[in-house]
Amino acid sequence: MNGNYYQNPTFPTNNYQTPPGNVSVNEVNIPMEQSYIENILRLNKGRKVKAYVSYPDSSAWQNKVYEGIIEEAGKDHLIIRDNTNNLWYLIRIIYLNYVEFMEPIIYSHSFSDKTY
Repeated sequence: MNGNYYQNPTFPTNNYQTPPGNVSVNEVNIPMEQSYIENILRLNKGRKVKAYVSYPDSSAWQNKVYEGIIEEAGKDHLIIRDNTNNLWYLIRIIYLNYVEFMEPIIYSHSFSDKTY
């Protein structure tokens, strides 16, 4: 009844190659996530930093420096705890200019694990 009107569906194959032998897909090394700022900040949780931030629309807080311990970091935010005044800061990454570390940085890339 169907004849050749409907064709069997075809699906794309994987873009990565499985190594020869009896290796399952779960054992294949897929590249790690790239070294984005939030990943570097996340790796350095618990380290003391100074975060230099600019708020372009504010005349009172044009440039501000937050000093404290990295508690959390996400795609769009950084949370710093300041032990001197017992305050916590939630900083949007879009306002972050740079971060100064007071101790060696842990930097993990897909090719190596290094501390600088």
